Amino acid sequence: MPFIDSKVTVKLTEEKKNSVKTRLGQAISILHKSENYLMVGFEDEYDLYMSGNRLEKGAYVSVSLFGNASSDDYEKMTGAICDILQDELGIPWDHVYVTYHGVNDWGWNGRNF
Repeated sequence: MPFIDSKVTVKLTEEKKNSVKTRLGQAISILHKSENYLMVGFEDEYDLYMSGNRLEKGAYVSVSLFGNASSDDYEKMTGAICDILQDELGIPWDHVYVTYHGVNDWGWNGRNF
């Protein structure tokens, strides 16, 4: 039950959304989750500031998942997310924040797990 929510400063075409979504679907296995239940959301042309300066290319990515993963797996996932954003959108690693949120109560299809 993972959800990856991305706020990026750049404009995303449908092609780029699909490409990033596909690669995130592959990367989610790092956290021992399946793309079958992965939900991905995008907010593009989002204003982000770092160190008091507006970023032309930057991202904030929030990863929520049912349960938790290890710190090592989270670190690997951060690297994968940074690779994807740099390759697909030209966003440098040092302009990306990634947070992880383990959730104990997760609802879907009218009930909770």
